[in-house]
Amino acid sequence: MQRCVQPEILDALPSDDPRAVRSRRDLRRVNAWMRNPSIMATALSSSANGCTPQTLLDLGAGDGRFLLRVARQLSPRWRYVSATLLDRKNLIDQGTRRQFESLGWVATTASEDIISWANRPASSAADAIVANLFLHHLTNEQLVVLTGAIANRSRLFIAVEPRRGWLPSLFARLLWLIGCNDVTRQDAVVSVRAGFTGRELSALWPKGSGWLLTEKRAGLFSHLFIARRGS
Repeated sequence: MQRCVQPEILDALPSDDPRAVRSRRDLRRVNAWMRNPSIMATALSSSANGCTPQTLLDLGAGDGRFLLRVARQLSPRWRYVSATLLDRKNLIDQGTRRQFESLGWVATTASEDIISWANRPASSAADAIVANLFLHHLTNEQLVVLTGAIANRSRLFIAVEPRRGWLPSLFARLLWLIGCNDVTRQDAVVSVRAGFTGRELSALWPKGSGWLLTEKRAGLFSHLFIARRGS
């Protein structure tokens, strides 16, 4: 199955459209079924080598609920983390911010197109950058631009993405069984087709930059990519 990037319905809907609101709720359940919050929390904990990042940037953060689930797992050991949630749309509500605060984390938002963010001069850095179910929206050419920007802005990057293959494709087509709406069901199939396998993300990472790259299957449906500076 060759990688194929196509537009997703949710990206084109107004944020307050009832189908979009329902689909974002569906995605929280899909993430739980895929175990993506646990995959991300484990990868962050093991890759940080016992050091708590003071600053963390979430690319394509959506409504912030995914990172909140990750924070709940990490907060007993990681305190006083300043998290920036970057997304084209500002979907973070005050309730989500307060839940971050209850964990000892500070959550701020930034609204910007990811390619615009990648193309502007790096004015700030983050100890760690993460992305969940986001990179698959981008073409390989866009990913080359983005990974170059990430490599200039951080020492650790972790992405959890759809894994392209027959089993994730089957799971995507059966989402009606857990009550997902038409937007989620259609977008899930498109997401798997745009997902990753093998070492496709590693091949797009900047060459000769002293990074240690790990890329592998995670769980039944996810693809995990970790980039750490070697020094």
